Amino acid sequence: MNPLPTLCFATSNKGKIIEIQKLLIDKYIILGNKEIGCLEEIPETGDTIEENSQLKAMYIWENYKVNCFADDTGLEVRALNNEPGVYSARYAGTGISEDNINLLLNKLKDKQDPSAQFKTIITLVINGNFKKFEGIATGKIIQEKRGQNGFGYDPIFVPSGYDCTFAEMSIEEKNKISHRAKAVRSLIDYLASNPLI
Repeated sequence: MNPLPTLCFATSNKGKIIEIQKLLIDKYIILGNKEIGCLEEIPETGDTIEENSQLKAMYIWENYKVNCFADDTGLEVRALNNEPGVYSARYAGTGISEDNINLLLNKLKDKQDPSAQFKTIITLVINGNFKKFEGIATGKIIQEKRGQNGFGYDPIFVPSGYDCTFAEMSIEEKNKISHRAKAVRSLIDYLASNPLI
């Protein structure tokens, strides 16, 4: 019996690694950055979500020669010319979610259009060749924070077709419709139909 091929998820987040491994348990062994010896912080210097996703994946390939994938996510608010976008995690400069939310709500005070979307881009690199997968969750921003679940901007984001925020949903419910879940499903579908890559 041939051993399962390994695939690195370019992250140090153990929860993300476990989640993906469960979905690919009989196809691949998923390794995190630590398992391949990557202990340094991977630079995220791209100007877009797409660029950051690709930068992280290519960093692993170029420095460790390991087939891998990386994700990057951002919130895009139409009335703010798609801010915070690639700067979502550090929008207020502190890296603190509460500060990011407060800055966003302050900038939106006089805007009429609350529409927004979360976007996740996953870049898969196999033998130096890359392929991208996108997941988008549309919705709107509300001015009051609601809910205790989730993270980041979840307490002020109401997805299309719902009356509750991401932070008011259970993890299971959010994972059925979220941007990240959609991108991951596309990645898994691709890997399932390309088993010999």
